Amino acid sequence: MDVISASSSTQLRIHHFFFKTEKLIYTPVTQFKKHFLNNIKGNGNCNLQSCLRLSAACSVSEEFASTHQSFDEIPVSDTFAWNTLIKTHLSNCDSYQALLTYGTMLIRGARPDRHTLPRILTAARLLGALFFGKQVHGQALKLGLSSDHYVVTALMELYGHLDGADAARWLFDKLPRSPRNSVVAWTMLAGLYVMEDKPRLAIDAFNRMLDSGAADMDTVALTTAICACALLKSLQEGRNTHRIARECGFEFDVLVSNSLLKMYIDCGSLRDAQTVFDKMPSKDIISWTEMLRGYVKKGRFNEALKLFRQMNVVEGIRPDSLAVSSVLPACARVAAHKHGKEIHGYLVRNGIEMNLRVQNAVMDMYAKSGSIECASRIFSGMKDKDVISWTVMILGNSLHGHGEIGVAMFREMEKNSSVEIDEIMHVAVLYAACTSCLVEDGRLYFSCLRAPKIAHHTLMVALLARSGFFDEARTFIEERKLAQHAEVLRALLDGCRIHKNANMGKRVIQQLCDLEPLNAENYVMLSNWYAHNSKWEMVNRLRETIRDMGLKPRKAYSWIEFQNKVHVFGTGDVSHPRSEKIYWQLQRLMKKLDEEGFRYDSDFSLHDVDEERECIPIGHSEMLAISFGLISTQA
Repeated sequence: MDVISASSSTQLRIHHFFFKTEKLIYTPVTQFKKHFLNNIKGNGNCNLQSCLRLSAACSVSEEFASTHQSFDEIPVSDTFAWNTLIKTHLSNCDSYQALLTYGTMLIRGARPDRHTLPRILTAARLLGALFFGKQVHGQALKLGLSSDHYVVTALMELYGHLDGADAARWLFDKLPRSPRNSVVAWTMLAGLYVMEDKPRLAIDAFNRMLDSGAADMDTVALTTAICACALLKSLQEGRNTHRIARECGFEFDVLVSNSLLKMYIDCGSLRDAQTVFDKMPSKDIISWTEMLRGYVKKGRFNEALKLFRQMNVVEGIRPDSLAVSSVLPACARVAAHKHGKEIHGYLVRNGIEMNLRVQNAVMDMYAKSGSIECASRIFSGMKDKDVISWTVMILGNSLHGHGEIGVAMFREMEKNSSVEIDEIMHVAVLYAACTSCLVEDGRLYFSCLRAPKIAHHTLMVALLARSGFFDEARTFIEERKLAQHAEVLRALLDGCRIHKNANMGKRVIQQLCDLEPLNAENYVMLSNWYAHNSKWEMVNRLRETIRDMGLKPRKAYSWIEFQNKVHVFGTGDVSHPRSEKIYWQLQRLMKKLDEEGFRYDSDFSLHDVDEERECIPIGHSEMLAISFGLISTQA
């Protein structure tokens, strides 16, 4: 291999090969450099020959004369010096210069070693130069370094990133036994499968590593396997990997423990995550943030807020922007509006970075907790807005009954923003149209969808039904074969309730009962329909059916906040300390309404009429909450 020869004649042969002359002239190196970079960026057409050509040009160019004077001072046999120079270029994120240095190294006759090639392969990977990497692979074979652990890992990473995990697997399977026993190589293979969203293959690779008897299990291998379990949503595989971590003594390594927390939360087992969290001898901000995310994901908002307070006040851990954006959804409800304002104030007082993610979370919190004005002020003050920012504000205005403002914002975004509209944004604008019954706008935006999802179909049905276009809604469902989707039927039923279309409502409820025979809510709605029409015998029969099937309908609860305390009422609730006064006030209210000529308007909604039939409206949970509010605010 002449290029690697240390003889001075090699340099002459290379110059003669590239320039077809033995007379060395000054070359416009910027032209070579520009061509070289364009090839890499354009189609990855970077090879060793072009690298050597450019290196040779640089070596005789006045532009690089001062730089390459230092090369002349490096002894040919001192590979360490060349490796250090290449490493420096990589540390400075200059992969291009690392390849040029490698070319110069070859031209000057220095011999690459097991430390040179991995760095050059890394540079090739970062530049996307697969063909160049393959040529370096060929050099590794000729130099007898292709089975070296460092070189193998770099080659697998190169092929895995630029040619797919299967290419890395092919290379790995061709290796002799020694490098195949390397935990690093196995971990690299599993990590590549995780990157390609193939968690099952990643777990199989981890299990094969265990069966092969690979020594020196480390935390990176365990973390990679745990990440694969999280992607697969396999609690069984996750617990098995947890057991292996425990047996290897890595269970309470912070990296492993945090990965276990994330895995259990992603798999839906908050109890297991809590057990790991409680046993951790040391916790960092990531540990606390994962548990906050877990509580919020499970809807346990009060626990999330308590944990956030414990982290900040008791443990003295300063929350970062990610921790704050994880806990803010717990405040995105009217009952927790005060907590959300406190967290926002904490952000401002302590100078925590208000990046785009945090701004979106704060804005979402205000919009969902009843303060759309605060959300609008934050939105107006944002320098940069992404698709989430616009979606939050469109949905926020819709939640507050301002669907027309949401649609207007969508139009403004289309005209004045470069934000790419995604399917969630289309959900937001359809919801806005549905809120204000803007049928024409809804039809227009639905027609823009190339492949509408079930959520888009459901909102379109809801829009038509809420606007009273029942025939069009039924035709829409039939043409698109949507009758097997319960959410679509419930959207149609909501329109029937609003427009008191009892006959169609009954048919839809019966369809839901056939579609979801184990869903108690469907039988409750059918029972309510019969109660609405005073068919009490059918109500009793359905009640027996629900009991015989062992189904448990959801209970109706309403809450009200007074003096920073939330009071919860159930149907016919008499547990409150002020129950006697509450019912007395409610009876007075109902009597006054009756005198004014108002009549209670029942419907076939989701509350359980079997509970509330005897006490409507006196014992209705919402009426109890309103009555408590009245007696609590009287002067």
